Amino acid sequence: MSQTQTRAFPSWLPPLLGMFIAIGPAATDMYLPSFPAVEATFGTASGTAQLTLAAWFAGLGIGQILQGTLSDRFGRRPPLIVGTALFAIGSVGCALAPSIGWLAIFRCFSAVGASAGMVIGRAVVRDLADGQRAAVLMSRLMLVMGVAPILAPTVGGAVLIVADWRVIFWILAGYGVLCSVLAWRVLPETLPPERRIRLGVAEQASRYLMILREKTFITHAVMGASGTFCMFAYLAGSAPVFIQGFGMSPSGFGVTFGLCACGLIAGSQINARMLPRFGLSFMLRLICRVSFCATATLTVLAFSGVHILPLIVAPIFLALSCQGFSNANTSVGALSRHAAHAGSASALMGLGQFSLGASSGLLVGLLTDGTPRGMAVLMLIGSTGAVIADLRRTRA
Repeated sequence: MSQTQTRAFPSWLPPLLGMFIAIGPAATDMYLPSFPAVEATFGTASGTAQLTLAAWFAGLGIGQILQGTLSDRFGRRPPLIVGTALFAIGSVGCALAPSIGWLAIFRCFSAVGASAGMVIGRAVVRDLADGQRAAVLMSRLMLVMGVAPILAPTVGGAVLIVADWRVIFWILAGYGVLCSVLAWRVLPETLPPERRIRLGVAEQASRYLMILREKTFITHAVMGASGTFCMFAYLAGSAPVFIQGFGMSPSGFGVTFGLCACGLIAGSQINARMLPRFGLSFMLRLICRVSFCATATLTVLAFSGVHILPLIVAPIFLALSCQGFSNANTSVGALSRHAAHAGSASALMGLGQFSLGASSGLLVGLLTDGTPRGMAVLMLIGSTGAVIADLRRTRA
């Protein structure tokens, strides 16, 4: 057993890491109910608010490459402290944005900072554990970060009842400040100086290429990125479908969104219990196929013109539940052979995930027509990509 596998960690560390990783989901989901209000404030056409979501995803992709390199060179704590502070500053900019263009710019800026929590949280897990134990630890993080997509749109919807949509970004700014303080005062450093990597630009690029040539990494990373494409098609498309297509209020949308997110949490916790019995490879193989069946069913219903809310929500709930299983497992599989540079590997995986997330968000905006069809097709494409990647990965 390796040194990484035997390192102990305090019981409060998973909730703390979950708070850092949850910055991304919280900042993504909290302002989804405000899309119509944002477009009304700036006098823009329906669907233009989704461009700010695409900018957010693009910033997450760019930021994760930077954060991975920085965390492997300077340790986990300093980049996390600075990154969460930048997220807070960017959120203040969003709250004060004078146009939808400036809102998109500040969303991209704040995403670069938010990416620190997502990259470094995974890297800390890899510093402390490997294999099945790491997957169980990652599943515990999913329990904490899973609260974010449940509470965030509900909080966003509640804020819109009593205040302007800009208040949502003031709340996110406060969350960023809290995470920065916790990273400074509480988080232990898990990457000792002797394990840090000090590389030049060319050497770092060579390391990235080496990671990308490793089959286990690339197949698991593609599975994770395909799942992200599927999930973010839902994130970007759900507000127009439920609010405009089904006539929901922002608060009603928050409740429905939270219900679907419960599947994500349940999946992550069931995954932790099933892993010791069935193993990582079997779980990934099973879940990607269940997700494909769920999104295929959603697509058939959408193009059949079914306008019955429970029938649309049911396959979405199942697809998101599958993400609860696969998120932790694909991350562990991709990082399993890269303990020496977990930050860089985590960053590459995140870049793929959120680059596809950005494209998914942009495509949903272009396909928005008040029906679930565009969202369903993109979710199906993501699920299909995960199945194809699974067929090519090395069986455990």
